Amino acid sequence: MKLPTFDDVLGAASRLEGLAVETPLVRHDVLDAAVGGKVFIKAECLQRTGSFKFRGAYNRISRLTADELTRGVTAFSSGNHAQGVAAAAGLLRTPAVIVMPADAPAAKIEGTKALGGEVVLYDRWTQSREAIAAEIAAERGAVVVPAFEDFYVIAGQGTAGLEAARQLEALGESADLLLAPASGGGLIGGIGLAFGALSPWTNLYAVEPEGYDDHAKSLAAGHPVSIKPQAASLLDALMAPAPGEMTFALNKPRLSGALAVSDEEALAAMAFAFRHLKLVLEPGGAAALAAVLAGKADTQGRTTLVIASGGNVDAAVYTRAIG
Repeated sequence: MKLPTFDDVLGAASRLEGLAVETPLVRHDVLDAAVGGKVFIKAECLQRTGSFKFRGAYNRISRLTADELTRGVTAFSSGNHAQGVAAAAGLLRTPAVIVMPADAPAAKIEGTKALGGEVVLYDRWTQSREAIAAEIAAERGAVVVPAFEDFYVIAGQGTAGLEAARQLEALGESADLLLAPASGGGLIGGIGLAFGALSPWTNLYAVEPEGYDDHAKSLAAGHPVSIKPQAASLLDALMAPAPGEMTFALNKPRLSGALAVSDEEALAAMAFAFRHLKLVLEPGGAAALAAVLAGKADTQGRTTLVIASGGNVDAAVYTRAIG
């Protein structure tokens, strides 16, 4: 299995230059006081399409041949990867068919369509999104763009970490620990490549929804473990039942652990981001901030980097969070 390296992250950054937003680092004295240390937020909710997913999607699709671009791409996603793929496909003038769960947030379904993606809905509890995407790929000759288990997708997501490490360095800072939301592990895997080269002393933690702690179980077992979800989570972007083989191979030696947060902790973090940071976060995008605010990481007297991964949230859920 060929794994991406730091050089591949640098290559992705070159391809994304002028297309991806260099998202800011945000901090606030109230947040520092709340956790007893210094906290920087990498605001990927301000990225193109509202999440970090554009980075990996564009890096993957930009590597297709002219013939492949003619035939198009397909992907399966609860929404953020869907929008990233649709936006990247539009820029590269290739058709995109996205398989999305029927219960995905309406904002994500509408956003994907608005970006030019053709949406195919499925029931996440009774149908296989992988099988549906494979059927579409076979019928149309389209290339499947995975959400996380892909060499170029991982390298593209790593550019968020590359930016953050360089931004901290420019401020004369470095992170003692870094927390990032994790579904299949592509974001934290890519970030690990960047921080392994630029800030190897930083301890990396994946943050998952309660009931979807596949990274924690996989790290404990030493190999990828698939869980059987018992219920849905408001953190819809993070509901993968298992890490990828490729992402786990990258994350196993780099992660210091995996933390879990509840729906209510995520909602509280969304409210905090609204009131103090002026950032709109979705539940999954607020997971790492939720872990910090809930005291699940040792932030006392330390510098923490939090990845706020996305802000695509339905009005009803956001109203519940900030009401």
